[in-house]
Amino acid sequence: MKKVGLYFGTFNPIHVGHLIIANYMAEQTELDEVWLVVSPQNPLKQKSSLLADYHRLALARIGIENNPKLRVSDIEFSLPKPSFTAATLAYLTEKYENMVFALIMGEDNLRTFHKWKNYEVILENHELFVYPRALTVQEEKELQLHKTELKLGDHPNIHFVDAPVMKLSASFIRNAIKNGKDVKYLLTEPVHKYLKEMHFYE
Repeated sequence: MKKVGLYFGTFNPIHVGHLIIANYMAEQTELDEVWLVVSPQNPLKQKSSLLADYHRLALARIGIENNPKLRVSDIEFSLPKPSFTAATLAYLTEKYENMVFALIMGEDNLRTFHKWKNYEVILENHELFVYPRALTVQEEKELQLHKTELKLGDHPNIHFVDAPVMKLSASFIRNAIKNGKDVKYLLTEPVHKYLKEMHFYE
C-alpha cells in the first residue's frame, strides 16, 4: 500500500514555504508521496484576493515542477461544497484502494482540530503528520491544553515532525506584490514568472 500525505491549502499563491514543508514530508517521513490538494473557492465566501481555482491549480502544478514525490490534486473541485476533509478522505479511500491517506497539517490547525466535522473518525482511520508553526505564546498555551484534553500528544496516529519552521504566508506575498515589492526569492522562478505575466495581485 502506498502511503500518501494530503496537504490541503488555497495556495494563493503557492510559495517556497509550502514546497519546503511538502518536500520535507515526502523525503524525511514514511510517506511515499505528498499530494497538494488545492481547495476550491467556497461559494459562500467570495474573496476578491483569491485567484480563480484554475489559476491556483496551474500555479501549484508549475510550482512542484517535476518532483516525482509531489503531486497536485483538484479532487475537491468536483466534490460538494463546502468541502469537509472527512468527506474528501472517504472519497479518496474508496477511489484508490491501493493507497492509504494521511493528513499533513500545521500545529495551528491541530489547535482547532477538535472542531472539525467528524474529527474522531478522521483520527481513528488516518495518521496526522504535524509540522511546527511559529505560534504566539497564547497559541502555544492553547495547543498544549488541547493536546492534554484530547490526549493528542499520546495518540498513535499523530506524529509531530521536526520540519523547518516557516513564518512565510501567502497574504504577506500578496501584499508585497500589491505594494510593488520584489518577492522573487519567496516563489519558485516559474511561479514568479506566471504571476508577473498575468499581473496577479497587483
